[in-house]
Parts: sequence; C-alpha cells; structure tokens
Amino acid sequence: MSEQNIPLAGVIGSPVAHSKSPQIHRHWLSTMGLKGHYVPMNVSQDDLKTVLQTLPKAGFVGVNITIPHKVAVLELADLVTDRAILIGAANTLIFRQDGKIHADNTDGYGFIKNLQNAPGGWDAQAGPAALFGAGGAARAVIAALLDAGVPEVLIANRTRVRAEALRSDFGKRLRVFDWVQAGNMLDHAATVVNTTSLGMIGQPPLRVPLDGLQKGAMVTDIVYAPLKTKLLEVAEEAGCRTVDGLGMLLHQAVPGFERWFGARPTVDSATRAAALR
Repeated sequence: MSEQNIPLAGVIGSPVAHSKSPQIHRHWLSTMGLKGHYVPMNVSQDDLKTVLQTLPKAGFVGVNITIPHKVAVLELADLVTDRAILIGAANTLIFRQDGKIHADNTDGYGFIKNLQNAPGGWDAQAGPAALFGAGGAARAVIAALLDAGVPEVLIANRTRVRAEALRSDFGKRLRVFDWVQAGNMLDHAATVVNTTSLGMIGQPPLRVPLDGLQKGAMVTDIVYAPLKTKLLEVAEEAGCRTVDGLGMLLHQAVPGFERWFGARPTVDSATRAAALR
C-alpha cells in the first residue's frame, strides 16, 4: 500500500485535547494490524466548513465530531441519516469517494450496545425508562430507547420547558416530570439513565432522591469521569444492575472505525484499558 493511500481519520472539536477517541482508534488500528492514523484536531466554528472541505483532499476518509460542532455539521453535510436528523446532531462523518459528506449519529447505538453487553443483558420491554436531562445527549438516548422498544420514557430536566420540547418531538411515549418530582420516576422504572453532567468531576452532584430505585433495575450514567458516579454507587447498594458510561463511548466508535478502516473492531477489556490510559 502506497503512503498516500493510508486512510486518515480523526476527531474535530474545540477543545479536543481531552478526547479519548484517539486512544481507542489507535488501539484498534494497532491490535488489528491495520494501516491508518487517527488524530485530534482543534477547529474553531469559523474554520469548520473550510476544514471539512479540505480534509478529504489530504487523504482523510472521515472524522468524529464532538462539542461544539455536532449540530453545525448537519448543515455542512450532503447526506444525513434519519437518526441524525431525529437527534438533531451528528458525531460521525464519512467522506465518500464521490466527494459527498455523509453524516450519522452513533451515540444512541453506542448507548444501547453498552446496555445489551452488560452481564445478563438488557430487556428494553421490561418497563419504563426514567431519564434525567434534556440536552443533546438525552435526544440520542431517547431516540435509541424508543427504537429498542422501551414502552415509555419518563423524563425530568431542571428546565421543564426543554423536556416538554422533547415530548413535542418524540411523542406521547414520553412523560414529563417536574425536576422536584424527579425521584418519583424511579418507582416503576426498569431502566434509569442520567444524561446530565451532574455528578461528573468538577460538576455539581446529582441531587435527586434515589430511594425509589427498584431492585434489579438497570442504572447507567453517560458520565465516565468518575467511572463510578454517586448514582451508580447508590444503585449498586440498592441491588440494581449498573453500567458505567465508558462503554457508550467505546461502542459508538465502532461503526465509524468500520467504515473508515474496513474492519469491525471488538469492544473488550483491552479497549477499555486503552481508553483509560
């Protein structure tokens, strides 16, 4: 293979130095013996369009997109998947050979795969899902939960109007609770999800009463710093099954890697270790 044909990919954001994606993709490239490179790129909003037009000419086959560009890239893409349109954001771009930019969102895919790969698996139809937060991550998670067959999503956000907007977009399988009543969602929830940054290192704690957690419920937090948040600690003590947020990050990376480098990677303990280096 000639040097100019080695596929290049990367992650675009601002800031981007904190991203674990380079560690994940480089691990897969190395362990699978594939030629390719994956690099972080700090790109401002003003330069985003120019950079996306230039990268394919430099040998790039695609990129991941992170904050703050996940919404803006929808306007710059030539083709957008249905799920990216529904979520209103894209995290994976494929630079096609015909010159078109293809935008997708694999966050929801990664979220569901993380639950399904938990010991004992996950039953979407076991009962309602309770969800904290109504931001961009919540949209991806809600779309994935409904698509997987969860009968109802109960949602609470500190600003109720944002949760109401989600109900307007996703329909009557969403039920909105006031933030002060968020703990009441847990009484019948088979799945509990925190999509907020509350409980993350450097952020305020998630101050929601958790005494309603049901034994055997699946509880997950999309935060992965710390790996075991207070929510997951309390859930374990209550006899719940728990899944940390790192798995979502790992699984969402799989479809992009496969499209860019031509082989499907496996998410395993070595992948987790590589991300945590």
